[in-house]
Amino acid sequence: MILLVRHTAVRVPPGICYGRQDVELAGSAATDIAATLARLPAVAGAHVVSSPARRCVALAAAITPDFRTDPRLLELDFGTWEGLAWDDVPRAALDVWAADPWGFAAPGGESGRALAARVAAFWHDTPGRPLVIIAHGGPLRLLRQWAEGRPPDILEKPPALGEVIRIG
Repeated sequence: MILLVRHTAVRVPPGICYGRQDVELAGSAATDIAATLARLPAVAGAHVVSSPARRCVALAAAITPDFRTDPRLLELDFGTWEGLAWDDVPRAALDVWAADPWGFAAPGGESGRALAARVAAFWHDTPGRPLVIIAHGGPLRLLRQWAEGRPPDILEKPPALGEVIRIG
């Protein structure tokens, strides 16, 4: 069994670009974490692996003190776009990204292809089962697609915050 779990809510105004940025947890974090824990099936003995971002680590620590972090589970790096309002990102750049999400990288950031490569490296190195992975929308989307035998689509809708997806 593999459980894919998206992190808790963060304190970022709507419309702000953040991926790799390690943002603060929302004021509702404790309640959000408790709700996510209530949705988790029994995970005794499971390997728990988390992105090192605090929005993931807070949830991992609530599951078990014996979790480990892996930087390959970090969200897409948006480079110089991190922390900008999406409305402040040049429209022409967004259009190029939309036309080629696999090849385009924001200045100083990474492409969808780079994200997929590092998440694939994690996937191939995963410890034994059962496994709980706590991460972000981008990596979880890819992990779910691979686990279900589907081709990767980085534009597919990501899991909701706190969502738990059971594979196997």
